[in-house]
Amino acid sequence: MVQTEKHRMYSAFGANDVGIDGRVFVGVSSTGIYCRPICRARRPKVENCTFYKTAAEAEAAGFRPCLLCRPEIAPAADAEDFSNITAYRAAQFLQEHASSANCLNGVYRRVASEAELNPIFEGEFNVTLSQYLETCRLQLAKSLLTDNQLSISQTAEMAGFTDSQLFLQTFKTKYRLDPKKLHRKKADPTASTNTITVSLGYRPPYLWQAVLDFFTMRTIPGVELVEDGKYYRTVRIAVPTGETVSGWVRVEHHAKNNTLCAIISRGLWPAVSTVLARVRHLFDLDAAPDKIQEQLETLKEFHPRLPMIGMRVPGCFDVFEMAVRAVLGQQITVKAAHTLAGRFAEALGIPLEEAGGHAELTHLFPTAETIVRLSGPIADHLGPLGVTSMRSRTILELARVITENTVDFSYWTEPEAEIKRLLKLPGIGPWTAHYLAMRVMAWPDAFPHADYGIKKALAPRTPKDILALAEAWRPWRAYAAMNLWNSLSNG
Repeated sequence: MVQTEKHRMYSAFGANDVGIDGRVFVGVSSTGIYCRPICRARRPKVENCTFYKTAAEAEAAGFRPCLLCRPEIAPAADAEDFSNITAYRAAQFLQEHASSANCLNGVYRRVASEAELNPIFEGEFNVTLSQYLETCRLQLAKSLLTDNQLSISQTAEMAGFTDSQLFLQTFKTKYRLDPKKLHRKKADPTASTNTITVSLGYRPPYLWQAVLDFFTMRTIPGVELVEDGKYYRTVRIAVPTGETVSGWVRVEHHAKNNTLCAIISRGLWPAVSTVLARVRHLFDLDAAPDKIQEQLETLKEFHPRLPMIGMRVPGCFDVFEMAVRAVLGQQITVKAAHTLAGRFAEALGIPLEEAGGHAELTHLFPTAETIVRLSGPIADHLGPLGVTSMRSRTILELARVITENTVDFSYWTEPEAEIKRLLKLPGIGPWTAHYLAMRVMAWPDAFPHADYGIKKALAPRTPKDILALAEAWRPWRAYAAMNLWNSLSNG
């Protein structure tokens, strides 16, 4: 990094710049520690500072994480911060599947071959895939140990280490810390041993109530719930061994610390890194409000409250669940779609066995495989629930493409190519395709321009006029859509 850039980063570090949190880390040679830009510790001298793009790069340089600012809970950088999208996808995969012992094999199967991916990844991240994965696992372990009363063997297993002694040795060597001494609080004899708590950071501000209001209107009865400022849901995840784990998650907002807290039931512990990645995606925790705000300033012309800094684009937890919810919402009210989704889950899902989340969490949403395996015409199964024949066929087609992987719904995909594939399916038009790209693929530039709410907020403009207008909001048109929808509310 050239000297002028180093001094710019140093100034941001001294100013506790939340905008670069998670996008830059600073290694301090006088202490051997690396920190987030928001760290409240005494600022070191500039000559003692080296700046890194990722925590993995800082650790590869020999620095250990700060115990005060906790780099392991920092928000992640987004695709805009990287020049190579394939390398970025690989990093996303490693973070999500760190709990799996076969994570590296998985990334080579899913993203690119070993020969192709290794040089690309090292060129972008300045570390190897193995080094990056090790940091993902060590950070997850550190977070689990700090906020919970877990044994070393439990922590090692959840963080993806196949051997607890190897984990212990690696942790002590890399972090120069005894993991047994990381617990922040004394053991509480009344605390549940069937849940873990994990903190997830974001870049403030975060309009938590706006996100909860969005979810409240769209929850699936029996599967999701918003109550007393908290979000609850049931979860089913397939792990690499071929087994399926299930349980429940509760998410709370800790505004003082700029974090969300995920409380995860015991049944989901084997897939904890996947659960956390999906919570991050669901609540759009890696958004950069400063960059988004700057691009959306022209929204002021349409409503005095816009743009709403800190607005998030809610993602999804389960691809098929969101696909069904989107299809059920075509050309009917949000409330009606809410009712249909609840019937769908109750009729075709399976009861949740693990209690303790909330009495109203009763079912796991049906999988795409469940729908594909149904015998006879699909309308015979969905028609009695109130789903039209056309939408029943669309749901079946979506279930097929998901099980056959003919459309890539992952949130490290190339969304424009996948939108074209979606538009070839019966019953999928531009609104549904862009809505899925927005919420499933986390494409920040998705824009369902023909949406009723967007047309109402920008009346009397035609959809063609709206599309032309939205060019000024690229690459954050999905956030513009959320702003426009919220401009219609009374809050």
